[in-house]
Amino acid sequence: MIDSLGLIGSPTTSQVQSARVQVPSGAASFVDSLKRNIEHVDEMQQGAALAQEELMSGMRDDVEGVMIETQKADTAFRMLLALRNKLVEAYQELQQLRV
Repeated sequence: MIDSLGLIGSPTTSQVQSARVQVPSGAASFVDSLKRNIEHVDEMQQGAALAQEELMSGMRDDVEGVMIETQKADTAFRMLLALRNKLVEAYQELQQLRV
């Protein structure tokens, strides 16, 4: 049988090297971006908690501002949770692939 597509046999070094993805220099990696976003969501949640404490202690009187900060933190957390769920789902799909 003739292997015209080169699918049978072990890949050569040039095939392996051509299959690698080239990341442009200076580009942030996915992990770095994810870490920054997690830290940002954490800061938003801490800010919302502080605003709630200030409202309850009487140091702050703008209920609307506190509610907006709380909703922003909640929305950011839900987005991060949805991203985590998608990543777990993709990982589980990769585990089910047959080699």
